[in-house]
Amino acid sequence: MKFGITVSQIKEVDLVVQAEQVGYDFCWVWDSPMIRSNLWALLALVADRTSRIAVGPGVAIPALSMTPVVANAIATINAIAPNRTFLGVGTGNTALRAMGQVPMSIAAFAEHLKVIRGLLSGETVSYTANGISENIAFQSLELGHINLDDPIPIHVGGFGPRSQALAGEYGEGLITSIPRGGTISDSLANATVGADRSGRSMDGFETYALVNLMLLRPGETLRSQRVLDEVGSSIMVNFHSIYDRYREIGTEPPSCTQPIWEEYVAFREARDAERSYTEAHSSHYGHLDPAEARFVTPEVIQNFCIAGQPDEIIEQLTHLETQGLTGINFIAPVDRQYEMCHEFAEAVIACMQ
Repeated sequence: MKFGITVSQIKEVDLVVQAEQVGYDFCWVWDSPMIRSNLWALLALVADRTSRIAVGPGVAIPALSMTPVVANAIATINAIAPNRTFLGVGTGNTALRAMGQVPMSIAAFAEHLKVIRGLLSGETVSYTANGISENIAFQSLELGHINLDDPIPIHVGGFGPRSQALAGEYGEGLITSIPRGGTISDSLANATVGADRSGRSMDGFETYALVNLMLLRPGETLRSQRVLDEVGSSIMVNFHSIYDRYREIGTEPPSCTQPIWEEYVAFREARDAERSYTEAHSSHYGHLDPAEARFVTPEVIQNFCIAGQPDEIIEQLTHLETQGLTGINFIAPVDRQYEMCHEFAEAVIACMQ
């Protein structure tokens, strides 16, 4: 099992340096320009300040810039951190919805991936933008301004069967979430569908999950106030995504939300009538909105979180590993990032390596 940490602000570079020192394997950097620092500026600093830990976006959103720019950006990072750079890429949840937009369609996502895959492989690709199509390739490579010599694994973000199939078709790995992305076994089966249709091998394919993590202290329960304060914001990110899909296209929420779903919908409709619905995303992984705290019940925490004493978390992670999960990443609450990074490394990572 590999373990990752996520950062999203310039001031968090030191957190990655610490994570590298205490045994974390990889670092993700967000791509949410309305609520966090610029992905590529932050990632360049992280790459420059570290020497061992793997670094990359978790995840980059091609819809935020022209696709060749994304390929150039990660190839530039690869020049700073060769042999430890990867590209996580997704359709956009917080990033686009915080702009009042919706995530890319699967068809558009596939086109982005096709171009990125080709450019990073040093190929000439057909690229269409603004109604103009042209065959393009990176030029002046003799200058060394980017690094295509060292492979850049592509990790495709996907929660549903079609996006997970794209991971097998174009990537070396899948980034999903638990439980929103389904079981690990089902996710791998979906990725295999994509690999089969493109003739690619699944050998060495990796599966990562963004998880909500709650390391309980002795005698602590899911009803403890610290638990609510520490994991509430992360859990509400899932609720916001589920609600957005319900609002946009009528997608039914998962069964585990049913006991509070009608109340939550009524709350959001009333609240969003007084402000832009985009403001809900401002609390993502930063703080628990006090008005939403009542929806983070022990039952919700249990369903949306890997929680327990250290031995219980190790047991849960070991089970997921047997299903094919390669690694996990979590986003620590902003006021306890350094402490949680150390606590998890000492209580869990050291015991699983």
